[in-house]
Amino acid sequence: MNKKHLKVASLAFVAWYVISRPEGAATLVHSALGGLGSAAESLSEFMSAFPG
Repeated sequence: MNKKHLKVASLAFVAWYVISRPEGAATLVHSALGGLGSAAESLSEFMSAFPG
């Protein structure tokens, strides 16, 4: 299976998941965005700890 087939299969799985379980997909997106926000906040705190 080459990269193109893998991408198409991945997109098909994501589309199927969103259509069949929209609540689960929404929860997954919400969790992912929350994690990204937390990581950004942690990085901001780390960077502001340096003087100057």
